[in-house]
Amino acid sequence: MMQQRPVIAILTANVLVGVGLRSILEKAAPAADVELFGNFQEFAEADPERFIHYFVTAQLFAAHNAFFRARSHRTIVLANGQTPAGVHCIDVQTDEERFVRSLMRLQHSVRRPEHALPVQPQAAQPLTEREAEVLTLIAGGLINKQVADRLGIGLTTVISHRRNIMEKLGIRTAAGLVVYALAAGYVDPDGM
Repeated sequence: MMQQRPVIAILTANVLVGVGLRSILEKAAPAADVELFGNFQEFAEADPERFIHYFVTAQLFAAHNAFFRARSHRTIVLANGQTPAGVHCIDVQTDEERFVRSLMRLQHSVRRPEHALPVQPQAAQPLTEREAEVLTLIAGGLINKQVADRLGIGLTTVISHRRNIMEKLGIRTAAGLVVYALAAGYVDPDGM
């Protein structure tokens, strides 16, 4: 019997927030499928117990508090400043890299493996020691020029390493590199 892929639910009435979050989650957890719901009724009809996580806006969380609090280990509230006590929250008023770092900090803090997001698969080709150094610095928020200065190498060399890393990993964005670096243990999410 073939094992099914884990599924993550996003509950938001804001289509742009939903589509943007789905894009980020597809990068952060490529081993999972992501489904988007515009309201609680659609979500309830889709068999909620099959989802490993629920990313839900604060408004929908408040409206269906009993349901989500009973499943707090699966629930992540998409907050705009004010956060409900006793649940995992991520601030949606931030840039993609910070959002990904917050997501990875949550990932790092889970107590039980079944509550973790499905992680990024390992690279088909291993990174060289220098590529790993470059990846670590990029994931730490440094731009190419800062990486070059820190490592004492040329800017074009950094750009070449970055291109090679992205090709080896099949990643196209800086946020994707951050996700990979955090998931693969190149950087500690608590130190970011």
